[in-house]
Amino acid sequence: MSACKVFFQTLGCKVNQYESEAMQKLFEAAGYEVTQKISEASVVVVNTCTVTAVSSQKSRQMIRRAAKENCVLVVVGCYAQSEPEEISKIDGVDVIIGTKDRTRIIELVEAALKNRGEKILQIGSVEDIRAFEELPHTPHRTRAFLKIEDGCNNFCSYCIIPYVRGRVRSRSLESIRAECLELKANYKEIVLTGIHIGAYGRDVKNISLIDAVKTVLYAANPLRLRLGSLESAEMTDELIELIKNDRRICNHVHLPLQSGSDEILKAMRRPYTTKNFAELTARLVNEVPEISIGTDLIVGFPGETDKHFDETIDFIQSQPFSKIHVFPYSARAGTVAAALPNQIPAQIKKFRASRALEISRAKSKTFNERLIGKTVEIIAETSEGGLVDGLTKNYVRVYTPDKNILLGEVIKIQVEKIFKDGVFGAVK
Repeated sequence: MSACKVFFQTLGCKVNQYESEAMQKLFEAAGYEVTQKISEASVVVVNTCTVTAVSSQKSRQMIRRAAKENCVLVVVGCYAQSEPEEISKIDGVDVIIGTKDRTRIIELVEAALKNRGEKILQIGSVEDIRAFEELPHTPHRTRAFLKIEDGCNNFCSYCIIPYVRGRVRSRSLESIRAECLELKANYKEIVLTGIHIGAYGRDVKNISLIDAVKTVLYAANPLRLRLGSLESAEMTDELIELIKNDRRICNHVHLPLQSGSDEILKAMRRPYTTKNFAELTARLVNEVPEISIGTDLIVGFPGETDKHFDETIDFIQSQPFSKIHVFPYSARAGTVAAALPNQIPAQIKKFRASRALEISRAKSKTFNERLIGKTVEIIAETSEGGLVDGLTKNYVRVYTPDKNILLGEVIKIQVEKIFKDGVFGAVK
């Protein structure tokens, strides 16, 4: 198959990015060439997302665009798992794979190449999956994503993900260690990722996230280890102490809040109160120098009154957030919240999202302004338009003129001003 080229389009989260990189490696091992031009491809893989209605819409749009190409079209991932029948109605789709059996992608593609016009559906139930799907993986970025877990057991009332990803499956420490040994020589930053990494080990006796973190630190000894999104209830004393005392762990955490109203949190089936959350953020700010705390917020959840929203605004203003990702509530069929009464009109959700985003922008600017005049260290990540950019340990994007800087290089920047979505400075 050396004459075949494959093009990947990935939507959604870091887990999807990791899985696309893994599938690319499967194609390369089978003799395919990965191309960055869809027009050159014999095979196009669209790795989809369905976490919100907008994500599903973007997935459909990308599928329809790809279907116009003269290629074998493979649709894979969360939207494929959720809506295979809808996808199968789109002319030009050849293979549909859900969130399992990605290891069979080459076999299914080659069957489609031999029998053009016959749709191949590989959609199995995720309810009874108990084993982590091992995929070969080589990162394609300067930061290496490392998937340690799949699935979620929380079943928050608004969330479709447990239904399309299944329950928690933890990767073995031995497998994590083996990938770390491969990453060790080439990557200065490793980012732990998964659907619910704080639940790592719950399906296995006597291990937890702290064991995975220590395994990565010892096996890869990275310059930086960055943790993915964590539930506030999963920030244990031991994990906080490790973040505080091991300088390799980035002083950056992402703690999804979702609402600043205790009534709405209860309706969302979230396992904490605003008091719990505020106590944790105060502790983190007090104990971890210059920590940045990001969060997610859902506005317009069914039954969210003006009073509830005002409580949320007051709460997020009181919190030391460096960034807030704001999402208007999106009803997902099959979830508890989709059937709740008092659904909020779209215009009200739009207004509330705009208000929360104003606060997010102000908090990001305030946090970033603290860096002006300081020297920070970044790992050069991308280069475009005469600028190189990279992230500080506490997740501020820094831009500097590209003066023959190599991607992956560690550089020190004297921060001068606010710029784009971060700051700008000169190489010291």
